[in-house]
Amino acid sequence: MSAPATRPTKTVLIIENDPGSGPGRLLDWLEGRGFSPVVVRAWDGEPIPEGIDDHAALILLGGGMLPDADDAKPWLKAERELLRSTTERDQAPVLGICLGAQLIAHTFGGEVQGKYGLPEKGVTELKLLPDAEDDPLLAGLPSTIRAIESHQDQITRLPADAVLLMSSERCPNQMLRIGRSWGVQFHPEVAAERVRRWNPETLRSWGFVPEDVVAGAEQHEAELDQTWSTVFGRFLDLAD
Repeated sequence: MSAPATRPTKTVLIIENDPGSGPGRLLDWLEGRGFSPVVVRAWDGEPIPEGIDDHAALILLGGGMLPDADDAKPWLKAERELLRSTTERDQAPVLGICLGAQLIAHTFGGEVQGKYGLPEKGVTELKLLPDAEDDPLLAGLPSTIRAIESHQDQITRLPADAVLLMSSERCPNQMLRIGRSWGVQFHPEVAAERVRRWNPETLRSWGFVPEDVVAGAEQHEAELDQTWSTVFGRFLDLAD
């Protein structure tokens, strides 16, 4: 008697743009839902695929560069092309985190500026906007939630067809959606353990007290995990 057929494991393509901005707890959330990550370390010379192929979703991670810094980071052009083809053809849901969100904005006609406004670092309050009420990832969430931030650059103009979903006091464009592509300026993948490893001198240079930043991440750890595992689970629902 032949063994029963097993369902093929679904894969999620993850583009890593910086060695310090890995997928973090996204890996646990993927494993918990039966997905396998395929991580492309673009910063280390691994080539960006030309297409999404059979991957169920695409995730673009963060990095300390602007989305059009092609001379210094030559893979970004290929990453934008992959993002454009996946989004325009609606081949799979996309999640862009920090730089990933800026790549979405830049690719589809928005504007990103470096060292714009005031930086955000550590736990930050986010306000859900009216269009979040029926968003597939955010519907039913409280009007104010928290996330971990780490940026000086920000999206200063949205693409014409983007839907704005969240804002914060220092950064109006915190979360956007274009089709089935979502961009978040914050870091749902970052846990307190990574925050504890942030350079204290960098924190001070940005105007933050290192001990306060770490304490905030530790204090809200369970809340952040619950909020963003729920949101990420909804994202994976679209990949099923």
